Amino acid sequence: MKAFRLDELEAERAANDGAYLQFLRERNMSVGLYALDAGETDPQQPHRQDEVYMIVSGRASITVGMETTSVARGSVVYVPAGVPHKFHHITEDLRVLVVFSPPER
Repeated sequence: MKAFRLDELEAERAANDGAYLQFLRERNMSVGLYALDAGETDPQQPHRQDEVYMIVSGRASITVGMETTSVARGSVVYVPAGVPHKFHHITEDLRVLVVFSPPER
């Protein structure tokens, strides 16, 4: 079994000065913690993998393809591989669990 604590993952991510921390990688998926602070710009480009975002904390909007929705703690968003997507209008520091399948390269 592999078990993780969000507070420890956030501390590790912050200590490494990165917006993204991959903390699990298996044959069929990878999982990471993504952080964008209020007012920040999301630099993402489309990925080759399907993604699921689960918002751990914060508030923002996300546009996936041509659709936009508001997200906050507890929101879950699916992003198909190859589809442009961005978080924007980040009004509270955003922390997001990201699941890639297959694993991010």
